Amino acid sequence: MKLAEFLARVRDRGEYYSQEEAEHVSAAVLWVLATRITPEEADDLAAQLPAPLDDVLHLERGRPESFGREEFLRRVAQQTGARPRTAEWDASAVLSTVADAVSGRQVNHLLSQVPTRYAELFGRTGLS
Repeated sequence: MKLAEFLARVRDRGEYYSQEEAEHVSAAVLWVLATRITPEEADDLAAQLPAPLDDVLHLERGRPESFGREEFLRRVAQQTGARPRTAEWDASAVLSTVADAVSGRQVNHLLSQVPTRYAELFGRTGLS
């Protein structure tokens, strides 16, 4: 998926005013996701996302941090300056678009690294 299409879907799902806002929210959500998954998984995901969004996933860090869905949303809110409920909306807009943009295998790998409740953010239910 090309960047313009990715951002158009995020913008539509998140009801953002501009492509720039959709890009800012996308980068924030992907950055928080990158802190939660292994560097190898982040690299695999980055390979399937358009530039410059792929760059957000390449962090200089060690092991992934272990935190649940509520902490994930708190961190998204911190990155975007939004309230927690808005952060859930933001994360869902971005991560459901990620689920559309990358292979099903990649989504399943991502979901295997996070608690079950993250699946809802990717527009999925019943996955681990």
